[in-house]
Amino acid sequence: MIQLQNIILRRGAKVLLDGASATIAPGEKVALVGRNGAGKSTLFALFNGTLHEDGGDFALPAAWRIAQVAQHMPETGASATDFVLSGDERLTHLREQLSKAEHLGDGMAMAQAHSDLHDAGAHDARARAEALILGLGFQPHELGRPVNSFSGGWRMRLQLARALMAPSDLLLLDEPTNHLDLDALVWLEGWLGRYPGTLVVISHDRDFLDAVTQVTLHIEHLKLTRYGGNYSAFEELRAQQLALQQAAYAKQQEKRAHLQKFIDRFKAKATKARQAQSRVKALERMEKIAPVLAEAEFQFAFREPPSLPNPMLAISDASFGYRTGEAEGTGAKETVILRGVNRSVLAGQRIGILGANGQGKSTFVKTIARTLPLLAGKVTEGKGLSIGYFAQQELDVLHPHSTPLEHMVRLARETGRENAEEAREQQLRNFLGGFHFAGDMAGQPVGQFSGGEKARLVLAMLVWQRPNLLLLDEPTNHLDLATREALAVALNGFEGTLMLVSHDRALLRSVCDEFWLVAAGGVQPFDGDLTDYQRYLLDEARRRREAATTINSIAKNQEPVSQEAQKTTATPSLNPAEQRRQQAQRRAQLAEKTKPLKRELGAAEARMTALNERRATLEAQLATPLPPAAIADAGRELKSLGDELAALEEKWLDLSTRIEQIEAEAG
Repeated sequence: MIQLQNIILRRGAKVLLDGASATIAPGEKVALVGRNGAGKSTLFALFNGTLHEDGGDFALPAAWRIAQVAQHMPETGASATDFVLSGDERLTHLREQLSKAEHLGDGMAMAQAHSDLHDAGAHDARARAEALILGLGFQPHELGRPVNSFSGGWRMRLQLARALMAPSDLLLLDEPTNHLDLDALVWLEGWLGRYPGTLVVISHDRDFLDAVTQVTLHIEHLKLTRYGGNYSAFEELRAQQLALQQAAYAKQQEKRAHLQKFIDRFKAKATKARQAQSRVKALERMEKIAPVLAEAEFQFAFREPPSLPNPMLAISDASFGYRTGEAEGTGAKETVILRGVNRSVLAGQRIGILGANGQGKSTFVKTIARTLPLLAGKVTEGKGLSIGYFAQQELDVLHPHSTPLEHMVRLARETGRENAEEAREQQLRNFLGGFHFAGDMAGQPVGQFSGGEKARLVLAMLVWQRPNLLLLDEPTNHLDLATREALAVALNGFEGTLMLVSHDRALLRSVCDEFWLVAAGGVQPFDGDLTDYQRYLLDEARRRREAATTINSIAKNQEPVSQEAQKTTATPSLNPAEQRRQQAQRRAQLAEKTKPLKRELGAAEARMTALNERRATLEAQLATPLPPAAIADAGRELKSLGDELAALEEKWLDLSTRIEQIEAEAG
């Protein structure tokens, strides 16, 4: 297990941990959380050996293999599959040994190398690598493409696949979700759920943390505090601890009063009903998020737009895509991604845009934002439409040598408001101060800022514009958890229309009232919530697997047999009494068949409940000071409980499937 006792950890002259203690048992999946700059990545450096403690005792089993995503952009001409395969360094080493033995003609060495390669999983290594690549969103035809031919975001996905390929006892993941869409996120959650080793993950995606972790380590005030449970459980426990500190809730009470006033005033008006419902959502979440918001670097609100045209947009038989080739004088070449789109965007709508990477979400939003031309059809804008656009690459297009104040002055001139009172330099400085760009910071070059600070500046520029239509394309990539919550509260207070592209499910869930799906070359309403969307993704993956199976069967001249064809011929018509008698007989036979399975299912459920209760007790004990021997015993028992629970869950799933199959056959 991993043990930290009274650890002191510094980065340069800055002390990040002082007298911190914590224990991580083998096989545990741990979320490492804390404010930006608290020391999360520094603690990772301690775990992987690139940094050593300045005081205290740190212990990690010497035999443990550690895997971590490399942060540098890979530059290689190797194929995607070969690059990921090389993440298994032992396999690469053994293949080199085999090649050397074959060159020397050493039969004994060749035999030993073949045996070692078999033990290392060489027989299915390529298949495992390809499964990782495809799971993270690549297409089958891209498996052989050179790594250098992919964009930066896709190369970072390959780095993630390479880390997952490496056999490990400890897996360290620092923001693994930044370059993933929802499809890849769902797949990664499933993969990590099956990972047998110890996982420590840093992420600002609360739904991801809830799905993959059972323990939370919180860095605060130079200390480490262990909480049993995922991020939501940590948030609730910590909220209870902070409930006694009334000062932390002062601002929250003001916000609650403001939201409640809006709800009471407008909930009966049809034109405001949807917006009132959004305030209800914000109010429901306020109790949980107040302590987190108290930690946020800043809180803000969107100002009321000058007007709300309705409809805001009318999209008629439109085609979306991009043009290339004009710069070379060869004539523009059009690439159409979406066609035949007919949608209306109304005042007050709060739309979440769903769809896999590459399906056209960003292209759709960019065209509405006027940064890409419409290829065909028509987009009619409402009179007085004012768009506020946050692009995925927005942070990159900030002028690195310009200051926040210069950005604001330039924005005032571009929007024709340079003579307005609020556009005077002092007013702009005051405005920037509300986003923590006060004093000297307002005069520092943006290139020196962190990603979170740049995102904060972009949000300030959006707020100042007072848009009535917000187009946000992945706005949370550089925001920590607390600031994401602040953004959610601000968006729930926004009076205009919102269109949001994000892989942050918590944000989508809390601020969007409806969803559009960008897929198969079109844009359609999605009838359901995010849970339904995850089911849709799983169904789509299953459909693709079944299609591949069908193709393989046809290729082997073995046409798949339909369920209808497998059924026996219909029985002759029977009179109603005979039908009822046979139905009763079938029910009795069904009960007899399923009775022992249901008895086993009940026993498995009871045992799982008992194991979960024992695990909760042990986790509570580990959160208190214990002798080393007691910590070791608790860790071993937790690992044993986890293994037994995993086996029971597999058994429960198998029994449930068998019961369903019997009932389906009988029905």
